[in-house]
Amino acid sequence: MWLFSRKGPSGFSAASTAEQVTEGIDGSGLTAIVTGASSGIGAETARILALRGVHVVMAVRNISAGREVQEAIRKEIPNAKVDAMELDLSSSSSIKGFALKFNHSNHPLNLLINNAGVMATPFILSKDNIELQFATNHIGHFLLTNLLLETMKKTVHESGREGRIVNVSSRRHKFSYPEGIRFDRINDESGYKSLLAYGQSKLANVLHANELSRRLKEDGIEISANSLHPGAIATNLFRHFSIVTGIIDVLGKHILKTVQQGAATTCYVALHPHVKGVTGTYFSDSNVAEPSLQAKDIELAKRLWDFSSTLIHQSDP
Repeated sequence: MWLFSRKGPSGFSAASTAEQVTEGIDGSGLTAIVTGASSGIGAETARILALRGVHVVMAVRNISAGREVQEAIRKEIPNAKVDAMELDLSSSSSIKGFALKFNHSNHPLNLLINNAGVMATPFILSKDNIELQFATNHIGHFLLTNLLLETMKKTVHESGREGRIVNVSSRRHKFSYPEGIRFDRINDESGYKSLLAYGQSKLANVLHANELSRRLKEDGIEISANSLHPGAIATNLFRHFSIVTGIIDVLGKHILKTVQQGAATTCYVALHPHVKGVTGTYFSDSNVAEPSLQAKDIELAKRLWDFSSTLIHQSDP
């Protein structure tokens, strides 16, 4: 990543690692949920938060892989507080079960890191009959956030500390379908394009954070909601593209971030004091960045909120 190492106003750059952007920060007393923490930047995010003293709950689809990461973190950081809980973001019943279990645990919740995702999958419907990328990357996190929000509000009230919700999006949010969100054709297999569908789900991540931020500010609640682009990283998100995997093997160290660099912006937005009070903002390379025009569309964000609410209520028994 030496090609992209110019520092921004925050003092950090694309070459900065998660450890560097959180150096000297004490996260003791904070509790975080990190989705998709069994591999890639999710696992590194969990490790860094634990290193800074945060109690980390790893929300993972593959619980055995999650426990391996949990044990690796504990081995490296003997006093780390790390738990693993099962969560399948493509299943509303799994999300509801996770939220119920966490909310009944009496743990506080200061940080919610909506990190998990799938990328450019073939056309598949989720367990709730929603196109898989939209279901996993957006609807699952939308429902999870809604179900955990009261616990976050209670934590803010009791601790007096700002809560933070972080949606891990992508610069691919700028490359969605022309209309942005295909409200009337979410499950249209005939018009499905895997990368555009991925962009649509990532656009939804930014719009969700923006609308959630607006609603929380309107209610005077000290919880921020921001979104970010972690950077192009050599992770298993590329598993559906064998040609991309080959290019990564040859050029990766020069044009792609390492996992340690890829987790930096998430950890910066989650923990850094410079981000206190900042909400409804999009970040990249641990600096404020400019999202697409569609991502800044207030009416589109409101429509997505209503559409998402309808979808999650359709999955109610």
